[in-house]
Amino acid sequence: MADSLTQPHLDQVKAWLGEVPDPEVPAVSVMDLGIVRDVRWDDDELVVSITPTYSGCPATSVIALDIEAALRAKGIERLRVERRLSPPWTTDWISHEGRRKLEAYGIAPPAESAGDAPSPFDRFLRKPLVIACPRCKSEKTSRISEFGSTPCKAQYQCRDCLEPFDYFKCI
Repeated sequence: MADSLTQPHLDQVKAWLGEVPDPEVPAVSVMDLGIVRDVRWDDDELVVSITPTYSGCPATSVIALDIEAALRAKGIERLRVERRLSPPWTTDWISHEGRRKLEAYGIAPPAESAGDAPSPFDRFLRKPLVIACPRCKSEKTSRISEFGSTPCKAQYQCRDCLEPFDYFKCI
């Protein structure tokens, strides 16, 4: 086992991970999105557990590589990145700061918590969600596509400023 003086404190490691951008939305980090589920030392090996935003997310491998590169650049030699699929990721794991960063980037953050979210089938039968425009804050918006730039987002348009924007769907 490595001397504890040579192992960075887990708070420091988490701060470094807070600098690793999500490859699809670089304005937020993997910590902001709640993708990093656990960071721990297993003897002298650092183990980082990540949960993809959905099991088929094509960015998961890139995220793992980016985490490895960032931590190796900080001197972490023994490192393992694990994928954890259970429990599945939920938008409830996005931090308050992450939601703020999404909105500042022009993506409307989830408008509800996962526990309150209608099923995808229910969305077609119920009144559409009121999603505020991340640019002008108007609630006069309409969904133009159930899918946006990635499957976890829907495409909306503001009827006041006329700008299209992505909405990060509640999962």
